[in-house]
Amino acid sequence: MLPILYEDDQLIAIHKPTNLLVHRTVLDKHERRFALQMLREQIGQRVYPAHRLDKGTSGVLLFGKSRDAGRELSWRFERQEVDKTYLAVVRGWPDESGEIDHALARRVDDLEWIGETVSTEPQPAVTRYKTLATVELPVAVDRYPQSRYALVELSPLTGRRHQLRRHMKHIAHPIIGDGTHGKGCHNRMFADYLGSDRLLLACVEMRLVHPFTNEPLTLTAPLAPELAALIYRLGWKDAVPARFWPA
Repeated sequence: MLPILYEDDQLIAIHKPTNLLVHRTVLDKHERRFALQMLREQIGQRVYPAHRLDKGTSGVLLFGKSRDAGRELSWRFERQEVDKTYLAVVRGWPDESGEIDHALARRVDDLEWIGETVSTEPQPAVTRYKTLATVELPVAVDRYPQSRYALVELSPLTGRRHQLRRHMKHIAHPIIGDGTHGKGCHNRMFADYLGSDRLLLACVEMRLVHPFTNEPLTLTAPLAPELAALIYRLGWKDAVPARFWPA
């Protein structure tokens, strides 16, 4: 059963676990489990995704309960009217805070219209980050005798595909567990030394105006148990707001 974070007559939000696709895709043909189908079966009706989360990312995933609701929510995301907060574990110690303003080439996926010419020109992309905590582990990785990592809060101001993962790589602080944009030696260290082989990225909160009631809506997804346990083990419990910890 997918944990339901919020539900009314028009909207439903779930806590998507890591390693679950939002919908079927030709990029991962062998997968048989998808959040879209699982939620439809769970609540007994069709749902329409308003946005996407990468397969490895856990956290808030929002759906409309009707085609119109899904379309209206999607427009809100496209118009950048939804504030999103993510937590991530990254390599190295980033600055205390900063803004990454770096255009990203459009990534075309299998949902694009067949036959449509889609521009892949770089699109504006902006991410704000804040370093919440750091640690230096007595483990040799690459050419360094010790390894530095940080817990960061990420706020994407635009919604480009894989934006957070690509932006953190751009500033040389890739997200741990990212097999595409990360660094393999650090991913392996977390798997071997800390028992963590997932992408260490979670959408923990989303804020928007309800498209039908016009009331402010805050959706919060506490950290998945395995991610919470890792953050606790690294000594960062006090750096994470209480509302993001599992009950």
